[in-house]
Amino acid sequence: MAKPKKASRYSPHPGVGMVAGWIQTMKEKTGRTLDEWLDLLAAQGPEGEVERRDWLKREHGVGNHLAGWIAARSHGKGLEDGDPDAYLVAAERYVDDMFGGPRAALRPLYDQLLSLCLNLGDDVRISPAQTIVPIYRNHVIAQIKPATKTRIDFGLALGDTPPEDRLVSTGGYEKKDRITHKIAVSRMEDIDPFLEKWLAIAYERDAK
Repeated sequence: MAKPKKASRYSPHPGVGMVAGWIQTMKEKTGRTLDEWLDLLAAQGPEGEVERRDWLKREHGVGNHLAGWIAARSHGKGLEDGDPDAYLVAAERYVDDMFGGPRAALRPLYDQLLSLCLNLGDDVRISPAQTIVPIYRNHVIAQIKPATKTRIDFGLALGDTPPEDRLVSTGGYEKKDRITHKIAVSRMEDIDPFLEKWLAIAYERDAK
């Protein structure tokens, strides 16, 4: 997969480093490198992804999660896993898909929220996934999520802060989720000093 042609606004997702660690230690832990497992599947394994996962577990004692990941990789999935440059290319695609088609009208709102988050400080990292865009400092402090064709839910990590006006609870605090509150954003006017204040509070709450 090609590298980004220009410096990305995004940062590799924390999971990329985790997968890179798997790949580096796979020989030690399983007896084969990733490439060796893929070669074995191509030469001796069944065709289907699920069948390959089950075969790795049954015939070679590979754990369920890792077996599923290797099987998916053998079918061309998750090629950006463990590769920061490939992830950054995929991140751009995730955002284009999230805020394209029937949700294209949300893209200017997304871009404005993204700029606002990046301007919080040099330690802010944005790591898009396929359905949400998390914003990190030391932990997730906020989240941009297209809720409908006409609304973004801007999530915030605010702990047990009481809801206030447009700042509503997600129920996340009770479920021990990071994102505990959200503000609905349907127009540029919703990205206002009220939203900026609560974003700044979420940022400061995650200081070391």
